[in-house]
Amino acid sequence: MNTKQIDTQIPDKLYFKIGEVAEIIGVEPYVLRYWETEFSEISPSKSKTQQRLYKRKDVERILKIKDLLYRQKFTIDGAKKKLREFSKEEKEEVQKQQGALFAVEEKLDKAFLKSLKGELESLLETFKE
Repeated sequence: MNTKQIDTQIPDKLYFKIGEVAEIIGVEPYVLRYWETEFSEISPSKSKTQQRLYKRKDVERILKIKDLLYRQKFTIDGAKKKLREFSKEEKEEVQKQQGALFAVEEKLDKAFLKSLKGELESLLETFKE
């Protein structure tokens, strides 16, 4: 993402209530509720008492949305389009990293199997004696 780094600290928690998220993001809770209706990327779960429970990933997405809307001055439709582009880029990056990881794992598996084969052959020779 070619945007200015967002320096907002997100506490190390599993879930956040809407008031906590509003404070972290710097907007009123009604803004978050509105953004939920506009951006499908924001999907907090609800507690038994129907309170919204946001995950860290939700908070990070909301920070991106706020940056697009407030700092970069995108319209809501423009921000939606940009988020789809980010999502596509992130998926491509993950696929690229997974491909590299699989290649490394394959090499390690081959090296491990070759080493194991050598050790088994050595054991076989020991038992033959």
